[in-house]
Amino acid sequence: MKNPLRKRFFRELREEIGKYLVVFILMAATIGFVSGFLVADGSMLTAYNNSFQKYNIEDGKFETEEKIYKNQQEDIEKKGVTLYENFYVEKALLNGTTLRIFKNRTKVDKVCLMKGKLPEKTGEIAIDRMYADNNKLSVGDSLQSGKRKWKITGLVALSDYSALFQNNNDTMFDAVKFGAAVVTEEEFSSFNQSQLVYNYAWTYTHKPKTEAQEKKKSEDFMEELSKDVTLEEFVPQYLNQAIHFTGDDMGGDRAMIIVLLYIVIAIMAFVFGITTSNTIRKEAGVIGTLRASGYTKNELIRHYMFMPLLVTFIGAIVGNLLGYTVFKNVCADMYYGSYSLPTYVTLWNAEAFLLTTVIPVFIMFVVNYAILHRKLKLSPLKFLRRDLSKRKQKKAFPLSSKINIFVRFRLRVIFQNFSNYIVLFVGIVFANLLLFFGLLLPSVLDHYQTDIQNNMLANYQYMLSVPTSAMSSNKLSSLFSLLEYSLGTKTENEDAEEFSAYSLNTTPKTFKSEEVTLYGVRSDSKYIKINLKDEKADLQENSKITADVYISSAYADKFSLKPGDAITLKEKYEKESYTFRVKGIYAYNGGLCIFMNQNQLNRIFDLGSDYYSGYFSDTEITDISNKYIGSVIDLNALTKVSRQLDVSMGNMMGLVNGFAIAIFLVLIYLLSKIIIEKNAQSISMVKILGYNNGEISRLYILSTSIVVVLCLLLSFPLETIFMKVIFREMMLQSFSGWIALYIAPEIYVKMFLIGIVSYAAVALLEYRKIRKVPMDEALKNVE
Repeated sequence: MKNPLRKRFFRELREEIGKYLVVFILMAATIGFVSGFLVADGSMLTAYNNSFQKYNIEDGKFETEEKIYKNQQEDIEKKGVTLYENFYVEKALLNGTTLRIFKNRTKVDKVCLMKGKLPEKTGEIAIDRMYADNNKLSVGDSLQSGKRKWKITGLVALSDYSALFQNNNDTMFDAVKFGAAVVTEEEFSSFNQSQLVYNYAWTYTHKPKTEAQEKKKSEDFMEELSKDVTLEEFVPQYLNQAIHFTGDDMGGDRAMIIVLLYIVIAIMAFVFGITTSNTIRKEAGVIGTLRASGYTKNELIRHYMFMPLLVTFIGAIVGNLLGYTVFKNVCADMYYGSYSLPTYVTLWNAEAFLLTTVIPVFIMFVVNYAILHRKLKLSPLKFLRRDLSKRKQKKAFPLSSKINIFVRFRLRVIFQNFSNYIVLFVGIVFANLLLFFGLLLPSVLDHYQTDIQNNMLANYQYMLSVPTSAMSSNKLSSLFSLLEYSLGTKTENEDAEEFSAYSLNTTPKTFKSEEVTLYGVRSDSKYIKINLKDEKADLQENSKITADVYISSAYADKFSLKPGDAITLKEKYEKESYTFRVKGIYAYNGGLCIFMNQNQLNRIFDLGSDYYSGYFSDTEITDISNKYIGSVIDLNALTKVSRQLDVSMGNMMGLVNGFAIAIFLVLIYLLSKIIIEKNAQSISMVKILGYNNGEISRLYILSTSIVVVLCLLLSFPLETIFMKVIFREMMLQSFSGWIALYIAPEIYVKMFLIGIVSYAAVALLEYRKIRKVPMDEALKNVE
């Protein structure tokens, strides 16, 4: 004989269609997005990992000032590597961007054609696909640099530029102002030879298996290589941000998305548990009769768990279907909007199915079973009497008779539904946290750009580049080059102020090693307003401390440093380290910097008493040859982090905001519905007493409205604390440099208004529910 309880499933589904429908939609949407993300992430990560072999990505690169001779190359290749010429030129375009142009690669760092075709003749060019998207360029358009003009024939992804870092030490890549491209060999040979950057890629004959082995092998290779050539730059693959930043970032996003899924599933499980408890309360008499008729507790648990598990399972299946179709493309577009990835093939992801189907159903099972097992422990007699309390009912919380009757009534409603309101508060905190993040990031980026603009060290920082010939073993040639450099780097610009600079790296502990710029400035500097003295004598007492220094506020904020702390930095490619004591903090958020007296810096690093490596200036310097200028740090360079984040994450923030509002609406709708149903008998009674629907709404809906407003206001301090922790961890784990957290006051106003407007929509549904409560409800279940 079939279990007659099964006949109740369809009736329950029909009567509770609103509850099950909104939960199903949220489940399907959440699981669909997460499934789509994991499928896209897994497929693209596989394509990224396979690209190392498929496109023969370099094991490292180095630059020299002069081209390596054939016999030098043969000597270098005897060290267990294969060397490839990977020369390039950089061209400033009329659209205000810079393009790094290579000749088409056929042996190393091969190119993936995304659209169109590769250039076949002079005057044609294939450009990076993401750079093209950000600058609204397409196949058939033209680019111009000076008098030279190219027609775009194709959009490509360069395998060694999955993240478009112009310089490996940049805080963030910039796919808006910087791009990479390839031209034919004939076109490349027509470029001015003086503009060529002699960049060489190498691959190992026997590849190291671990990063530790790769590090050791690259250090040994650099030491041997420096005996044959003078290095301008040396970047082994594992330190190349243009290659590895993408893979590291994709792995980090995955963990965050999975945590998001489980938080949503856990909240939905508790909501289901509460709705099930409410159902048990409504059907207490039926349960008591069934228990008295011989039904066991476990049979009833299975019955009441069936619908929540069924809805979760169907939601997971539909969500996975959406994930492999609609959301997969959405998430892939998000990655393609951030990185120059090659084409990928969608792969079946068994782990994604496990994480988005099996585990959510398991979480729902555990939570609901725990709640039902606890609720159904009562005896059949207690259910028949509708006495569901485990303990004797205590006296109600006393309320003064001086309080208005309606106020007391609303307070009673709040006290009776306190557990439901606790869940509502947790849900609001979580939903608002998502909304907070969505509204916060654009505000943080805008504030960062404004802050940088108002607190630059100078409008221009010119970093000079000493020619390699100045370090030649030929003393006569070296002296001549130094003299030429000395004369060529003098300027008549009255705003220009000399400074020395040196780069060291943080010693990696929890986080990756980052470059820190040490500025040596004059004691009377008009740009750096610190009294920087050469304190050589004061430091002799403590040999471990190299110097007392000031650090930028960005450096202090990122690593939680304060005056008196000691910081240890090391040479990038060497073991030698230096320890500095923080004397003070200088308000500058443009980078991780240290400030000290110029003479002091020159002496510590043996640079020479007359050495300087750049100029601060508020006006552009025009009388120094470009060949002596290594880089220019201006507002455009300093704001590339915020500009790229805005491009990469702008669309995602809209999705986060929409998702947060959806969770908020669903939670309030379900819990408000439970409260109305729980008080249906009381609502019916006051209807009999002559109260109209509007007056009843003011009793019940206004009670929930007060709680919602209080929850919104109380959630703000908690969300601020959580956001400070989350934002800091995100910046520490994902970014070089530092962007300080800034919470604009209007964000709280927006969050509050969005919450109130969202609740207003739910309140209309609550009002309809109150209108539908019949008067005869008061006559039911009368003891």
